[in-house]
Amino acid sequence: MIRKILRKPFIVESGGGILLLLSTIAALVLANIPGGYGSYIRLLSISFDFSFGIFHLEKSLYHLINDGLMTIFFFQVALEIKRERKDGELASREQIALPLIAAIGGIVVPAVLYVLVNWNNSVGLRGWAVSSATDIAFAVGILSLLGSRIPSILRTFLLTLAILDDLASIIIIAVFYTSEISMQMLALAGLGILILAILNAFGCRFLWAYLITGFFLWYVVLKSGVHATLSGVVLGFFIPFKLRDGKGKTFKLLTEVEHSLNPWVTYGILPIFAFANAGISFAEVSRFDLLSPVTLGIFFGLLIGKPLGIGIASLISIKLKLSKLPSSVPFYAFIGLACLGGIGFTMSFFIASLAFVKLPPQYMTYTKLGVLGGSLISGILGYLILRSLPEKKELL
Repeated sequence: MIRKILRKPFIVESGGGILLLLSTIAALVLANIPGGYGSYIRLLSISFDFSFGIFHLEKSLYHLINDGLMTIFFFQVALEIKRERKDGELASREQIALPLIAAIGGIVVPAVLYVLVNWNNSVGLRGWAVSSATDIAFAVGILSLLGSRIPSILRTFLLTLAILDDLASIIIIAVFYTSEISMQMLALAGLGILILAILNAFGCRFLWAYLITGFFLWYVVLKSGVHATLSGVVLGFFIPFKLRDGKGKTFKLLTEVEHSLNPWVTYGILPIFAFANAGISFAEVSRFDLLSPVTLGIFFGLLIGKPLGIGIASLISIKLKLSKLPSSVPFYAFIGLACLGGIGFTMSFFIASLAFVKLPPQYMTYTKLGVLGGSLISGILGYLILRSLPEKKELL
């Protein structure tokens, strides 16, 4: 019974938001107690060495989390995007129009604001995309605190917006945050993709065949210079949506995998990622860190750029009749949701880890200050605005 409850999407995501918050607090507490920050860094620096046949991998715990566990997260995101595109909120133009246009505005405006703040900082400009994504678990966790005040259409809008943000982040990572390329490994990655395509085309119903190929793809993509998490996206898109079992009955392999994986990602992988990336020693934070263009660019990108972009894009879309606002939902409710869109966190940390790789650690300090500050205030503002909605069983 408990397992069934925990697998319900809204319960999973709202509970995940609470766990993310606790993981963040744990990382901040550990990093700020006497001797704690050193222990925190040593923990994440533990090295692991794996060998299996021709496969050899040596990574720190931090990189295993960011390159390994986050691949599973992106796999789950790809499954969700494919399901919604086939049979959900992304299935028709009418359903997708408003959140799609809002998502574009919520990506472009924070990026422009960040670039303006960092115009004379060539290194800092690498982080232009850090404030472009929405953390779905934190945002939905705040919605869950508001109970019956939130109509289903607002939940759907926020979930769709967050999914589209994740899709945009995947594209941004693939295009802008890929390092030196090994053509040999990239060719092997192409072979892995070809095998996945063949499995999908012939309707292979054995999940293990996809997962073994997916592991091979992850390894060669990691070695190729393209970020390994993209292998999870490719694998997710090749998992078949509908298949027939040996008795001729139709079953949705993709949905089964997504539902099985969702609690592990939400209750395990994302809190672990938050713990590994949110720790910052405030004793080492200077006034310069707080006023750094990177810190300010991310902070204002999330706090101002995100809701401004979502709000203006939505308003233009409605005025041009490209989409329409549900008649029973006031526009200020969408402004509240737009503020929740300013909760960057997970994806913001992840993009920053790619943008500022091989740079001095203070760049991640700037990121953490900007993301934590911007996300915290955005979440509070969104909560206060949405709390002013009338408490009803259903507004629609």
